[in-house]
Amino acid sequence: MLENLLLAMRQLPDPAFRRPLAFGALGALAGLVGLGWLSAWGLGAVAGGEGWLATAAAAAGALLVAVAAWWLFIPLLLAISGLFLDGVAEAVERRHYPALPPPQGASVPAQVWSSTVLAAQMVALTLVLLPLSLLLPGIGLVLLWAVAAIGLGQGLFEGVALRRMGTEAARALRRRRRLAIWSLGGLLALVAAVPGLNLLVPVLGTAAMTHLLHRAR
Repeated sequence: MLENLLLAMRQLPDPAFRRPLAFGALGALAGLVGLGWLSAWGLGAVAGGEGWLATAAAAAGALLVAVAAWWLFIPLLLAISGLFLDGVAEAVERRHYPALPPPQGASVPAQVWSSTVLAAQMVALTLVLLPLSLLLPGIGLVLLWAVAAIGLGQGLFEGVALRRMGTEAARALRRRRRLAIWSLGGLLALVAAVPGLNLLVPVLGTAAMTHLLHRAR
């Protein structure tokens, strides 16, 4: 799994990676800013909207989002990766697998929908686990990492697989290779927890999963 990730890292200077990297990072950061504002505003409104209680609730909401930011960042990255996945996977295939025929898989809307649905599921699971991570930091963080590893692994692998095959075939291949996919997803989840490096995850993960897909086949 590490070899797939290293191959992806070596291709990061590729011009085909720059636009997805820039737009993906900007989109994810904008999403986090919006999430933080909504959380603080929502808690303030619940507390009454005025006075010290509202101020304290708004501050608590901002603090909670700050603590959760790195984990909520992952489903945002996963959703955004669906918008730029095709170009990154195509660049990897052009460089490393030039003998492949043109991709004939699921439609682009189907690919984007698949990543968006999985991202929404990850957001829901992350929000459920956040209180546990605050009450029991060790257990909670391990569970959050596991959710991120499985979500990133399945989402990114299925996304690149859908370029080359139908939905059922992609999911069947994902189930057969689940251990390798989850292992690579775990590495990506660790990268996503590092400030700055987390912006690379959509592009880096897509490229690494493209290598995993073609080696698996």
